[in-house]
Parts: sequence; C-alpha cells; structure tokens
Amino acid sequence: MPTIIFNKPYGVLSQFTPEHGHPSLAEFGFPKGVYPAGRLDHDSEGLLLLTSDGALQARIADPRHKLPKTYWAQVERELTEEALALLRAGLTLNDGPTLPCGAKLLPDPGLPPRVPPVRFRKTVPTSWAEIILKEGRNRQVRRMLAAVGFPVLRLLRRAVGPLTADGLEPGEWRELKAAEISRLRGLP
Repeated sequence: MPTIIFNKPYGVLSQFTPEHGHPSLAEFGFPKGVYPAGRLDHDSEGLLLLTSDGALQARIADPRHKLPKTYWAQVERELTEEALALLRAGLTLNDGPTLPCGAKLLPDPGLPPRVPPVRFRKTVPTSWAEIILKEGRNRQVRRMLAAVGFPVLRLLRRAVGPLTADGLEPGEWRELKAAEISRLRGLP
C-alpha cells in the first residue's frame, strides 16, 4: 500500500477532480488507489500526504489523534507578541474555541517565490509566523491569524508529525519509506 508525500503547489485542489478552473491531483501521476489524508485549500501550498491505507489516513487526518501539523504563514504587517500570545492561548472562532497551539515569529524562510506572486504593497510590511496545530478545521490558520488582526498572504504546510517535504520542489512527490510510515503511526 503506497503512501506518498507531495509538495502541493499553490492553486491545486486536494482532490482528483478539477473544479472551477483549478487543477487537481490527477495531473501528478500518483499510483492508483491513493487518496489525500487531510486537505489543503487550493490557495495553500506544501506538504500533503496521500495513502491507500485507511487506518493511516485516519491517524493523519483525524484530530482525535492530535498529530501536529506545522504551518508557515506570511502575514500583512509585523506580527506582535501580543497576537502570538492570543494564538497560543486559543481563540474563539465562529465555529467555537480552538485548542491552544504553538505560535512564534519566524524569520523569513527564504522560500522560492509563489506562482502567482503574493501581492506586494510598498507601504505594508510583511512577517512570518510558525503555527503548530493539533486540530484541523476549515481554513483554521487563516481564520486564527485574521482574528488577531494579521491577514494571511501566503500559507504553507511545513510538516505533518515528523515529516517535511524537504527536498521536494512544488509538484514533486515520493513514496514514504517503511520507517517514515512507522513514525507517522507513532511507532518507534
């Protein structure tokens, strides 16, 4: 049963059927029978796991397992310690309270430019945050950062549990090794 790590490009849907002019996972030549373990919105990029193993898919995607997911977000303006403290404590969004999360200021990670580029305004600086969640609501990172006054310009999932997409360019993928799958399952 293959399990795939994929560096999802901006604009690609986390499904195999294109919609509304957005390309889908069908364009990347994945083995038959794999499905996304969780989702990334079309306007988010970064690590997406695909698997044909239902138990592993549940372990990755189900918030009851509390598998941490790390995101890097570029936001408008200089992020404040007060905003980070609010994020760390947990917020109440329109669908209820969030769990406390990891939140810290991140130096510019030096990512390659996004295609299309992030909007640039000469008079509005940007900054980066690292957010670590153990739940996964719809557009949660974007909504949390907006709630503390810092709209997201670019969002990248950096890690799922112990895995990162290091070494994979946007649109590239590889099969996970048995040891990596064991770590995802929480085994030594």
